[in-house]
Amino acid sequence: MRLLPRTRCCASGVVALGFGWILAGCELPSFGAPDSASDEGDRILSLWQGMFVAALAVGALVWGLLIFVLLRYRRSKRHTEDELPSQNAYNIPLEAVYTTIPILIVAVLFGFSVFTENKVNAVDHDSDAVKVDVIGFQWSWEFRYPDEHITIIGEPGKPPELVLPVDRPAHLQLISNDVNHSFWVPDFLSKRDLIPGVDNEIQITPTKTGSYIGRCAEFCGLDHWRMNYTVRVVSAADYDAWLAAR
Repeated sequence: MRLLPRTRCCASGVVALGFGWILAGCELPSFGAPDSASDEGDRILSLWQGMFVAALAVGALVWGLLIFVLLRYRRSKRHTEDELPSQNAYNIPLEAVYTTIPILIVAVLFGFSVFTENKVNAVDHDSDAVKVDVIGFQWSWEFRYPDEHITIIGEPGKPPELVLPVDRPAHLQLISNDVNHSFWVPDFLSKRDLIPGVDNEIQITPTKTGSYIGRCAEFCGLDHWRMNYTVRVVSAADYDAWLAAR
């Protein structure tokens, strides 16, 4: 990354550069976020990486200006203690620049955030997606596959398993009939609440096979800590075999 030039468009340029780097397919570190195992998670991770790059750029600019001021305007031995440097009450061009730059940064980050949020929240009802009713209750989960007439019910201490095919979207209808719960799979980098009386849904498109831990991320009572489940992502052939076995 290049340091920000001292121009009016420097901030928005670096922010756009960070996101452009990601969109171009260049690998960036995750900056503390877990590796994504879903298409929606990839979008969220890209947004996080872009914001982190923007934060680093802004930090570099601020520290650079601080160091410049400390070195440029330090007290010189050639001046007496009573001598004051030149005083300016205001500097209109400078004030316009450091007012405009934060506005541009916020506008660019806001635009990318709205774009990512719309993509992640979008549910394509016309796609050939797996449909699952996810029902949270005190204190476990029930997974219903309405098209296949399959129901999986967990018990406290015996987490249920949600099976999904890889590279195929899954429409999860989130239902709660008692208190608020939250469907959260850390490796998918997405979370959605289950609220009584509220129709809520989420689309997940797994991109990696494997088994992932899921949790309830909304305190829901005494045994909230035991409301775990697993999501097993398998190939299309293994998913068809699982359906036949059920």
